[in-house]
Amino acid sequence: MEDNHEEVLEIFCQDGVQILTAPAAYISQLNNVGTLMIVEYPNSNVTRCIEWKPIDLTIDSDVQDQEWTVVSTVRRRRTYSGSLPVDANRSKHLKINMSDIKSFRVARKNQKLTFRDGKGDDLCTFVFQHGSCEGLVAVLKGILKTFVSRRDKHVYCILDDERNPERQQLDKSFAELNLFQEQSSPYVWKLVKNFQNRPYETTMEAFSKITDIVYRGAEHRLMDPEVHNILHRSLEAIENNTTTHSHEEYEVIAHVPKLPALKEYPRGRPLSLEQWKALQDSEGQVEDVDAVKLVIFRGGIASNVRKEVWKYLLDYHRWKYTHSEQANLIKQRNEEYFIMKLQWRSMTKIQEDNFTDYRERKSLIEKDVNRTDRTLDYFAGDNNPNLQVLYDILMTYAMYNFDLGYVQGMSDLLSPILYLMNNEVEAFWCFVGFMNKVSSNFDMDQAGMKEQLQHLNTLTAFYDPEFANYLYKHDSANMFFCFRWLLVWFKRELSQQDAMRLWEVLWTDLPCQNFHLLICVAILDTEKHILMENNYGFTEILKHINDLSGNIDVSAVIGKAEGMYNQIVDAEHLTDAVRIIIGLPILGNASVIDSKEASPDISDLTLNGDTDEVSYENALTNSFL
Repeated sequence: MEDNHEEVLEIFCQDGVQILTAPAAYISQLNNVGTLMIVEYPNSNVTRCIEWKPIDLTIDSDVQDQEWTVVSTVRRRRTYSGSLPVDANRSKHLKINMSDIKSFRVARKNQKLTFRDGKGDDLCTFVFQHGSCEGLVAVLKGILKTFVSRRDKHVYCILDDERNPERQQLDKSFAELNLFQEQSSPYVWKLVKNFQNRPYETTMEAFSKITDIVYRGAEHRLMDPEVHNILHRSLEAIENNTTTHSHEEYEVIAHVPKLPALKEYPRGRPLSLEQWKALQDSEGQVEDVDAVKLVIFRGGIASNVRKEVWKYLLDYHRWKYTHSEQANLIKQRNEEYFIMKLQWRSMTKIQEDNFTDYRERKSLIEKDVNRTDRTLDYFAGDNNPNLQVLYDILMTYAMYNFDLGYVQGMSDLLSPILYLMNNEVEAFWCFVGFMNKVSSNFDMDQAGMKEQLQHLNTLTAFYDPEFANYLYKHDSANMFFCFRWLLVWFKRELSQQDAMRLWEVLWTDLPCQNFHLLICVAILDTEKHILMENNYGFTEILKHINDLSGNIDVSAVIGKAEGMYNQIVDAEHLTDAVRIIIGLPILGNASVIDSKEASPDISDLTLNGDTDEVSYENALTNSFL
């Protein structure tokens, strides 16, 4: 029996997206979390759509003995070439034609996105639970002609210029050159529209994106097949990444951009007690927080001052508080902790019997505590009182954050903190500070972990396309073999002391956000030759990665990751997808939403018929949330 699947090109994909409002036919899906996509149907009259469907991928992190060495998945039917068959249930999921969307608005600090039609009515609203909609907006601005509304800088109006006579003339000219098959798509228009004013720059910009064409991850799929074929034909003769075409008095060199050379960044000295005291004033306030974090990033923290500084890095203490203000805060937090602890300790047997979630979390905490770092003297032996404190803190955290509760792996994050603080209340609040940074790792739908794995794939594809292509061909582009690294921030790969050294560096948020992903890239770059030379598949890669436990040089990896960051930042072909991951502004804007660039003058826009900004915006409602 033949498959009658319709071919579809996936342009953009992001997990962890919740539907807030939707058309009547999809009311049953409201408040569900799923995957948001921009897709094209090459063989359909409706070529481009916004689609949403429930997340269908799960990662089983609840593995025996908490080793996370096995990953089971229900994989999406999607290929990295950009085409995938449509499953039988696709028609049941939300699907909106792109041509029906006339504007979109972003709110809640890039976490809420509303699409509207030409009448000003909502088509659908999405909430991005883990991350932001910056990536999606960047793609929309790349494939559509948009301009910022004069009345609301958060509203992007879509300009339909299909009837623009200049565009028709240019399309006709290229049709006569027989470069494109049949009707050119908007991608082709985007590629060639700047030839008239900037022929050389436009050509070089097209070639600079060649790495996205050949080795693109889930967030790079912006290149139309027509453009791919055009550039591919132009690159067939390239040898050693360079082709020279001579013509009388000039020659043109097409060069595929490479990353700058990797520089060494040796580790510095750790923050000393003397330095720490010198950076505080007489009232105990830290005068230059950035200076403290920079020293920590360069060399970590000396053991005799680590306990004190961690309290600041994990928000137990406030950088700008005086001694008296810190004392008041400590008193308040002591009271809050014991109130929460009393809540679960005073639970009656009948209450427990009627509270399934509580019983399950309590049982899981008991199991995990009994097998957490038992080889360390601090937790070794039977009836160890430190194990009881570990248990009490995790139980209290489940009461503090009952929506999240307890998930396997949290005990690994608490263990070094309790070991260092050796104080129940201080360890609890420092653990809260750490969990505030990584809580998305433990979401029930695992959207936070999946997003990080996608970002890791994107960074790997940009930094080393050859290695990324190897992983794809060996069914490992999902990066699931890095799951344990990301879940507990390398705790299982390092000794207690090395894990603490790495964590304090990552807590500085220097030199960029998501630096822990670059740590992953650095380790993989060191190991890639073994993986590739032995032709390892997913199972062998997973085993090799797990076997690295206890064999990672933390100082070398941090230095290499810093060098990689500077390579990426200095790259001429740096993409918006990578910029968003490491926290850089996207090209041409300080941010996708809060851009201060002026809206285009209405006289500069070629409008047709009765379509103009005034009449269009009159249709928009003023009741945006």
